[in-house]
Order: sequence, then structure tokens, then C-alpha cells
Amino acid sequence: MVLCHRPFPASIPRVSLVTLQQISERIVRLVQRGYSARKSSAKLPWLRGLTLMEITRFARRVCFGQFEIDEKTGELRKGGTKIRLQEQPLQILQVLLEHPGEIVSREELRKRVWPTDTFVDFDHGINNAIKRLREVLGDIAETPLYIETLPRRGYRFLHTVATTSPEASIAVLPFLSLSADPENEIFADGMCEEIISALTQINNLQVAGRTSSFSFKGKNVDLRVIGEQLNVRTVLEGSVRRLGNRLRISAQLVNTADGYHLWSEMYDREMKDVFAIQEEIATSIAQRLEVTLDSEQRPLFRAGTDNLEAFKFYTQGRSLFFQRGPRLIHSVERCKEAVTLDPKYALAWSGLADAYNMVGFYGLARPEACLPHAKKAALQAIALDPSLAEAHTSLAMCHLFHDWDRSSAEREFLRSLELKPQNSLARIWYGLFYLQWAEGRFEEGLAQAMAAVQIDPLSPYARAMQAFTYLPVDIDKSLATALETLQIDPDSFLGRWAQLTALNLQGRFTEAAEVGESALKVSGRSAWMMASLAQTYEQMGKRADAEALYMELRWRSKREYVAPAVLAWVACAAGEQDEAIRYAQEAHAISDPTLTTAKYWPGFAELRKDPRFVEILTSRGWK
Repeated sequence: MVLCHRPFPASIPRVSLVTLQQISERIVRLVQRGYSARKSSAKLPWLRGLTLMEITRFARRVCFGQFEIDEKTGELRKGGTKIRLQEQPLQILQVLLEHPGEIVSREELRKRVWPTDTFVDFDHGINNAIKRLREVLGDIAETPLYIETLPRRGYRFLHTVATTSPEASIAVLPFLSLSADPENEIFADGMCEEIISALTQINNLQVAGRTSSFSFKGKNVDLRVIGEQLNVRTVLEGSVRRLGNRLRISAQLVNTADGYHLWSEMYDREMKDVFAIQEEIATSIAQRLEVTLDSEQRPLFRAGTDNLEAFKFYTQGRSLFFQRGPRLIHSVERCKEAVTLDPKYALAWSGLADAYNMVGFYGLARPEACLPHAKKAALQAIALDPSLAEAHTSLAMCHLFHDWDRSSAEREFLRSLELKPQNSLARIWYGLFYLQWAEGRFEEGLAQAMAAVQIDPLSPYARAMQAFTYLPVDIDKSLATALETLQIDPDSFLGRWAQLTALNLQGRFTEAAEVGESALKVSGRSAWMMASLAQTYEQMGKRADAEALYMELRWRSKREYVAPAVLAWVACAAGEQDEAIRYAQEAHAISDPTLTTAKYWPGFAELRKDPRFVEILTSRGWK
């Protein structure tokens, strides 16, 4: 049975965060060296002393569907059974797996698989190799699951790909709160998020994303199921209890395949002694694991604050941020309280910047009321901690929304991913907002979204954003991914919006209208959804219905802020072209962040036919 968890008291002194650091570092070292300590000394002595990167290089495997390929031995297996495959089809598969979701040209395959001094009929050879590969995978050319043929262009690997090493993967489940105070749950969740963040610093350690791990909160799920769904070999679980002046934290690392406890520890201390025991905990952990921290490595765990109240407010703010919608306003408030209590809390400044940026993008406030504050918060976060990956992601979004400085945005995104490659949110934003919407680099954007889903496979947000990145590449896959999102979270607004958009592009307007009308009942009549539905009505010849939605948004804009870019979009659907252009010009004048989508988002397709709108795009640097 999985321990699915809860909290930590608001009055816990700061050492609870240090205790968390010790737990985190202990787990890291165990995962890094657990394989050689438990198995390799007897069976594979040559592994002893190798770094994690070297171990995973030997053990690297790529999984897709029921198949697994060992890149070291070149063996393809299905359900554990080895499959015979000739050299050229195998090499083609390996090349395609290097670029999942991307088009690999026939010329590239020729260079990689058929050397220049080989005299063969290349077309005949590659066609036969692809045919044989499809036979082995059980794939069908007309309705491919794995390999898609793009006539005169090349091939694309369609299926989700997971790269992992047998031992170096982990999911951190929410700790169970055993205390009566429900507010303690905030701290338990915060502990787990900090552990996740610490573990993602390890090169070649696969760490399940926060949303995916937290999807098991409060549920009794078989560890094998968790391992399969999150593609991890180990799970960290535990509990937190406060009884009077006593604090007890238990933690255990478990093998998902057999439930074997790789490590466990109980921390039972008096609250008044908690500061004094920091060195004791660090020493005991180092002794038990017989390891010391790598002096050349960045710190694996940085609490960021000594103020537990600030930590509580930041944790609350981040939780509200992930819920999005109107809760973003409350996320801003909580993060502001965190940085007020501790002005040196870099992670909270980054969280504040993210919240402000999304308030602006979702049209919950005028740009001038939020975007300058986002920029200030992001710069403060980087000033406090230049090595904080999240801060560089925050600043990248500021460069897009506030400055419309695309080159600086890319620089910050790349720096963020260099510091923390397993940041799914950074990959989503980099892939959709920058690569696709700002630059039109559709295949690259899709690849980033696919990587984000691999990191956080049960995140409805990541999955929905992947559906959006499929729109300019493969509308059918976009719709399928939107439906996958709704399987994870039937109430996902973004999932329904992606579904509606894909159906519109497929010309299935009756179905799209049903989706949009249903979504409006549960989304608080989102302006974005109303604009998309207005376009659906316009395509169905229901101009009166489109006009009704436009008038509703116009009247709403007299009482509260409605993003003028969205008003331009819906005015165009209602046949009010001059009004649409006027709103678009207003959006440009006030730097409405929704305009970051204007060049490529399907909702602006009709407006892009108007020279006045093209002039706006040109003035923003788009050709």
C-alpha cells in the first residue's frame, strides 16, 4: 500500500527544511549508487566507481509502447522478448528515436545508414527497410502508430518515447500528514516539492514531475501501477507527524517492481532541539551512505528561506498557480506575502513573476497592472540567485510578454534548461510561446512539449499544451492529445479548448459547438472559449449566435478588463471587421500579451488576411 500524504505545522522551525535537505541528499546518493552497492559488487564489479552518467550510458534504454531498445547492445525487445531485426531497419529506428515527433528526411537517413561508398539502390533499400520495420512493430502505413511517411519529405516517429536507465528514476509521492491541523498539509506538500526540485538537479536521474506525482495524493495505488504510469523504478513515500513538542518524519525509498525497501529512516526529535541537530543529521546520513557531496556540483537542495511562514505562503501560491484561471490572482497575493516576509527568497520572487505573467496572459488584468511587476520580480529573483533555473524561465516570459524581445527570451529559456533540463514548465513555455508562437518553429516546439509530457506524464496542463503544439503539425494528433488530456482531467479547460480548436480546423463545426457550449457552462464563460465558439458559429452560418457572444464580451469589457486581442478575434467572427482592427490596434498599443499568438494562432487566421492587421504584425517584427 502506498502512503499518500499530507502536512507540516506552521510553527515548525526552519530546520525542518534542513531535515528535508538531508533526506533529499540521502535519496540522491542512494539512487546514484544503489545499483552498484546492492548488485554490482557481486555480479558487475566493473561498474564500481563509475559516475551516474557513465552507468546510465551503459544502461540507456528507450521505451515506446510495448517495445524497448537497448542502445548499447542494439537489441529490440517486446514485452521482454528479443525481436530479430536486420541492421538497416534497426539503424533507421535508432535515428528516428533520436528525433521523436520530428521529420527525419530521407537524405539524412541515407547519410546515417548508407555510407557514401556503398553502391545500392537507395530508394529500394530504404523502402524495404521501412517495410520490414513496420512489420516488426505491427505498424500500418495508412494508419501509423509508430512511423509516419511524409511523401517527398521523410519519416516521423509518432509514439511517445521514454528514455530511462533501470535504476536511475524516481517519483516523490506527497507525504501523509498524521497531524490534526489541516494547515500542516501545506508543509508536507512543500517538502515533497522541494525534494523533487532537488532531485532534478541530478544529471541522468529521471524524476517524475510534480503534477504527476501529486495525482496519487490520497489514493491507495499499487506501486507497480505507479511505476508503470510514471515510468520510474523507485518511489519515495513518507509521513509527517507533530505531537506537542515532538516532530516525527518518516521516509522510505521503495522499488516499484517488488516493493523492496531500498532505504528508510525515522527522524524523531524535540522541537526545541531541531536547530542543534542539523550537523548530527548531516553526519549520520553521510556515515550511513558512506558518501560525501561532490564539491564540483551545485547544491542539490537550497531551501531558499529560513522563514517557515514565507515557505508556507510560497507553497500556497504555487499550488494556486497550478490551478490557473482566477486563482492566479490569489497566487500573486500569496507570493507577495512570501517575499514580504523574506525579501531574499529568490524562488518566491520567481513564483510571483510567473503569477503576474499569467495574470496578464489570461486577461485577468491590464498589462500595465501586472507585466512590469512580473519583470521586476524576475530580475530580483536572478539578482538573488543567478543559478536559479526557475528565475530564468520567469525572465524569458517577461521578455516575451513585456518587452517583446525574442532573442533575449530564447537566451533565458536556454539558460534555464541548461540549469535544470527536467523543468517541464520551462519546456512547455519555450516550445509553445517562443518556438511556435513567436518564431514559427513548429517541429521544435512540438519536440519540447513531448519532452515535457515525458517528464510529467499525468499533468493535464502539459498534455493540453502538447495538444496545442500539435495544431500546426498534425491536427488529428492534436485532437487525440486533447482527448487524452480530458481522460486525465475531465474538467480541464485547456483540454476542452484544444479539442474545440482542433475540431474547428477539421471542419467538424457541429461537434465543436457542442464542446464549446458545454465548456462555457463550467469555465465561467471564458473570453477565449467564447471567441473560439463565435468562430464556430460563424462557420456554421449562425452569425446571430456569433454576434450575441461578441455583444456579451463588449458589455463585459465596459465593467471589467477584457483583452482587446480577444475582442478583435471575436469581433471578426461576428463580421465587425473594422471593430476587430480597432481592437487589434489597441492590443498592440497596450502590449496585450495575447498578441504573442497573433502570427500563427488559428483564431487570427481571418484577421491575417487584412492588410491593416498585417501592418501590426510587421511592426512587431514578423515578416
